[in-house]
Formats: sequence, structure tokens, C-alpha cells
Amino acid sequence: MLASLDDDPPILICADLQAEYLTEGRCHVITDADAIMSRCLELMTLWRGQLWPLMHVKRIAQAAWFNPASNLTDWIAELKPRPGELAFEHPLPSAYSSARFAEYMANMRNIRCVLAGFSLDETILSTVVDGFHRSHRYCIVSDAVASRRPGVGDAASYKQAVVRVIANFAGVQGSSELIGSSGKVTV
Repeated sequence: MLASLDDDPPILICADLQAEYLTEGRCHVITDADAIMSRCLELMTLWRGQLWPLMHVKRIAQAAWFNPASNLTDWIAELKPRPGELAFEHPLPSAYSSARFAEYMANMRNIRCVLAGFSLDETILSTVVDGFHRSHRYCIVSDAVASRRPGVGDAASYKQAVVRVIANFAGVQGSSELIGSSGKVTV
């Protein structure tokens, strides 16, 4: 995902940074959430400092088991959207299931998106695949993404397998590769 002079700045999309993923005892709890949140905050700080576009997407399922009144869907306090940042709610795994998100993305040119956050195996994977089919360029930050505990096997192997699948549709970079030693983003 090399940038040209005609490209707009990359858009950082923060996926599903919600309290649900931090709540012990919940099936969606993420064991390495602190490390992922730290990297997401580092990326958000960089984007905000450059005045680059920053989006937040939040899953609001429409299933019988989902309680939208619950505070579990709330943004994580230190990672919540600030005034002027776009926020979208999506009912299905892909962020493109939000009509507003899909419309916004359709109106962007030379779009390059960097994805970080939670729900690697649902929101991030499905958004990348949807974006791929719309000719949107994505890159995930491999050390700033995570998913819930898998039903079987260990979490690290599961994450690696999902990242390998995503690599068929998007770029994959670690935060140190993305930011580089100069502090400049390379996507």
C-alpha cells in the first residue's frame, strides 16, 4: 500500500473498542486487551496529532441475545471518539453494514485505511473483505488487533490464523513497521 502524492491521508478505523471486550466472565473478553488498547491509543494519538481522519466503528447487534441498553456496548473511556471524529454503529459484523459508513467510504477517492481494535475475527475480517470487493485499500496493524478467546486452541495461534486469512485481502503491518523510526506512517 504505497502512497502517492495524489492520495489523501490514511484513515485510521478503530474497531469495536467497547467495554464488552474488557469484562471478565463474558464470552467476548480479550486476554491481551491492555496491550492492544495501548497500541490503539498510540495510533490514535499519532493520527490526531497529524489531523488525519479517524473513524470509530461500534457493533450494535440486532439479535435477541443483544441488549442495546447495556453499558457493555459503551466505548472504552480512554479510546472513545472525540468531537469531530466520525463514529458509526453497525448491526452486522462488517462496518459496511452501516449505511452511513458504506456511503461515506463510497464517496472517498484513493482511500487507504488502517484498521486497529477488537473483534479481529468478526468486524475487522468482514470489513476488510467487504472493502476489498469495493476496491478500498486496507492495512491492519497486527499488534493492535485482537479477538475474543477461541472456542478451541490457544488465542495466539487463532489470531495468527485470522491474520493470515486477512493478508489475502489487505496489507498487514506491525505498529513499528507502520510508524517507522522516523515517526512517519508508511501505508
